[in-house]
Amino acid sequence: MTHPLILCTNDDGVESPGLWTVAAALRTLGEVVIVAPDKQYTSIGRAHPPTVTGCVTDISREIDGARLSAYAVDASPGQCIHHAVLELLPRRPDLVVSGINYGDNVGSGLTASGTVGAALDAASIGLPALAVSMEVDEAHFYSNADHIDFTQAAAWTCFFAERVLGRALPFDVDILKIEVPDNATPETPWRITRQSRWPFYRPERTGTDLQHPGRIRWHQHIDPAAELDSDIRAVADKVVSVTPLSIDLTSRLPLDDLRIWLGR
Repeated sequence: MTHPLILCTNDDGVESPGLWTVAAALRTLGEVVIVAPDKQYTSIGRAHPPTVTGCVTDISREIDGARLSAYAVDASPGQCIHHAVLELLPRRPDLVVSGINYGDNVGSGLTASGTVGAALDAASIGLPALAVSMEVDEAHFYSNADHIDFTQAAAWTCFFAERVLGRALPFDVDILKIEVPDNATPETPWRITRQSRWPFYRPERTGTDLQHPGRIRWHQHIDPAAELDSDIRAVADKVVSVTPLSIDLTSRLPLDDLRIWLGR
């Protein structure tokens, strides 16, 4: 009997502790292979930069007495999906897990996320995907700090991965976006949520000299007044958020209504 094949990637780079923690945990559900960027790609979204080389380095290692196959690729998170499927995996994966990301990916800035970007690339070729993030202090968004404990976030990832494996996602659901609070336990409630229309990052101007770098900075803002059924509100309430995402970005407005609005 063939075990499920799970592809793990991220946008924090292949050496991220969050990536290795979740990959090790997912081995209870099947065969796991890591294919991830060789450097930090936070906030790159679904970009496919033409300047990367696509060069692959085998960095497989032994974890808990068993070999975990892993490859570092000079490529964006989304591009890593295609390198994995076209070059590195023995067959198409049954599930793609992107994460565990350092910091939430919620609200109206969602398309900036490289974690979600990799999941979108997986969905674009018909692969079910989880995009998993964990709440951490903003100071660690780019740090890959090794003192952060991803154990509970990995356990929650396995919880949802087990429910996705072996069956098709519901109609118009291509990705499950999972947000795990920093104080999560096995008893933490989970909630089905919508992507909030509210921003997660708020820009702040810090200078007036147009030649000065870094004049505008973006700061995390979790507003507890966000929509009751939203991912931001779930983060504020310290519950696990599960948001179904679709690769169809078309507005839910009936198309005939738009035709009328445009006067045709």
